Amino acid sequence: MDSGQFSQIQTRRRFFRDCGGGLGTIALLHVLADEGRAAEAERITDPLTPKPSHFAPKAKNVIFMFMEGAPSQVDLFDPKPGLQKWDGHPLPESLTKNLRLAFIKPTAKVMASPRVFKPAGQCGMELSDLLPGLASRADDICLVRSMFTDAFNHHPGQLLLMSGSIQFGRPSMGAWATYGLGSESRNLPGFVVLSSGRGTSGGASNWSSGFLPSTYQGVTFRSAGDPVLYLSSPEGVSPKIQRSGLDLMRDFNEERLATTGDVEIASRIASYELAFRMQSSAPELLDFSKESPRTLEMYGVNRKETRPFGTNCLLARRMVERGVRFVQLMHASWDHHSELNKGLKEKCEATDHPAAALIQDLKERGLLDSTLVVWGGEFGRTPMVEIRRPGEPGNEGRDHHPLAFSMWMAGGGIKGGQVVGKTDDIGFNIVEDKVHVHDLQATILHCLGFDHTRLTYRHQGRDFRLTDVAGEVKKKLLA
Repeated sequence: MDSGQFSQIQTRRRFFRDCGGGLGTIALLHVLADEGRAAEAERITDPLTPKPSHFAPKAKNVIFMFMEGAPSQVDLFDPKPGLQKWDGHPLPESLTKNLRLAFIKPTAKVMASPRVFKPAGQCGMELSDLLPGLASRADDICLVRSMFTDAFNHHPGQLLLMSGSIQFGRPSMGAWATYGLGSESRNLPGFVVLSSGRGTSGGASNWSSGFLPSTYQGVTFRSAGDPVLYLSSPEGVSPKIQRSGLDLMRDFNEERLATTGDVEIASRIASYELAFRMQSSAPELLDFSKESPRTLEMYGVNRKETRPFGTNCLLARRMVERGVRFVQLMHASWDHHSELNKGLKEKCEATDHPAAALIQDLKERGLLDSTLVVWGGEFGRTPMVEIRRPGEPGNEGRDHHPLAFSMWMAGGGIKGGQVVGKTDDIGFNIVEDKVHVHDLQATILHCLGFDHTRLTYRHQGRDFRLTDVAGEVKKKLLA
């Protein structure tokens, strides 16, 4: 076979490949348009085009305040005066037999909480003295005291909560939401991540698109300077020049898309176009000059201890106003194996009032009914004490506890002013209304208008979903 014959074979092969991919894609676009289904045709070339949910949703947007490191529920949300009689003594073996803990032994001594709990709001919800801001919004929140998970270390626990699996490579909750619903924002990403605090465990796996097209990946924003690195054009590159370059790249990419039908190319086109639009919209997003002094004070953006998280909470409100579908606020370093009282005080001073301000602000602007707000970490903390450096007063901490912990939700289809679930007298096990992390995920998707068993993506021969093969909607949480 000479080179000419080989070239002819290659040409025929390419023709049939193009018929199956490129021509098929072009034909599909025309058929959809002819049938009046232009929106479906548009979604092929713009993956973030808004899509309908399975049924009428209560929530249009989600703000997930993820407290990385696992806040201590027995010091913040779940008062346990019964711990006093066990203080300084180990729990009975009947409670701790076969217990797996990250760092301490099941025979570790109990530490009663020094916190003072008081009833808050008309509902009388008992909250820690470290949460005066949240106490002022008690009638708006649903406090779940009966959360549990399957993982007792940070990274697996965060992966399970945010992606439904302890394995790498699965799409995160925000990616599933934008895959299912698209985004109403044309000038900002559909899924945005804002971070504060020091350090992280799961990192980008908490906002990954996994095996979904990369357009559904969470986009990390900075709260100062360029929101996204390299968003500003290089010196000497005018918008006209940049637009010309983008048009040329778009032509090449669309030609390749027609040839292959590859959804990642559609994601690339959409990403370039979004980046161009963001160059004007993102700086305006970070400009707080039109916010009232009352609003800035409420969020604490002018105070050192509350500025990082308060700024992110205010940005989250501004984002949902602009149609961003899912905003994930990551606040790190709740992992208090030691110096629990000092560490909790610092974390609550940084986050409590801004979180309460976000609920209040959304409610005053008529956005809370359509915005689901979620607050929590990957698991809880033990009622037993952990001491890293014996002999140093104030060094006491708590180990990881996956069997019972607390989270709260507000707005977007959730019934506020109530406590769901109950733990035993020492906060060790759940005795009423258990809520697994898969149940939480199913309930969040329900608020967004989805049957969690039907929101799937086919990958490697099977249909995957956020809730894996488990999860049920917890109707007690719903309004």
